[in-house]
Amino acid sequence: LDFLEQPPSLRDSPVGTVRITAAEHAANSVLWPKLRNVVDQYPGLHVEITVDYTLGDIVSQGYDAGVRLGNQVAKDMIAVRIGPDLRIAVVGTPEYFAHRDIPITPHDLAQHNCINLRLATHGGLLPWDFEKGGQQIKLRVTGQWVFNNSSSIVRAALSGQGLAFVPEDRVLGDIAEGRLIRVLDDWCDYYPGYHLYYPNRKAFSRALGVVVDALRHPVS
Repeated sequence: LDFLEQPPSLRDSPVGTVRITAAEHAANSVLWPKLRNVVDQYPGLHVEITVDYTLGDIVSQGYDAGVRLGNQVAKDMIAVRIGPDLRIAVVGTPEYFAHRDIPITPHDLAQHNCINLRLATHGGLLPWDFEKGGQQIKLRVTGQWVFNNSSSIVRAALSGQGLAFVPEDRVLGDIAEGRLIRVLDDWCDYYPGYHLYYPNRKAFSRALGVVVDALRHPVS
C-alpha cells in the first residue's frame, strides 16, 4: 500500500530504530520488561539495546538515548526517571558462612572473600558504598574473583565463592528461598534509580517518544 492509502492508525505509528545503551541490570530489569510489549504493539518500531558500562558519549557513539543512575546524568541532557530508587544487597551462601563470621560492619569485609566488579569506564574496581545514620563508608574490597557483569557475580556467589554486592532485586528470590544470606542490611541505603537520558534536540522522533512514554516511571 502507498503511505497515503494506509489506515490512519498505521500512518501515525512510530517507524524507525531507537538505539539505547545501558548497563546489564538496567537492560534486564527495566528496558526489556517495559519495551517488549511496545514492540509487539508497533510493528514498525525497532529497539536496539547495547549493554555497556563505559558511560560514554551517546551522541558521538550514535545512540538515541542512554540509561544511567539519576546522579550520573550530565546536566545538558534531558533525563526521565524510568525506575524506582534502588538498593544494594550483600549476600553469600549458607555454605560460605558455615566457616566464617557474619560481618557486622562494612570494615569486617576485610576478612571476607569479596567478588569484585571491574568498571569499563576507568578499568578500576567498583567500590562498595555503605551508609548508616549519616555515616558513609566507601570500601575497596578484595577477593579471588573479578567480573565485568552482575550476572557472573551472582552466579559465583551462589556457588559459594564469596560475597556479592549487587542490586537487591537480582537476589531477593534466592534470599527468600534460603540459597543466599543477606548481611549488612542496615548499612545498605537507597540510591537514585535509573533515568533515560537523551540530547536536548528540537527534532524528537515519534519512535523515541513512544519509548520514553513506555519507560516513564511515576514520580512518588
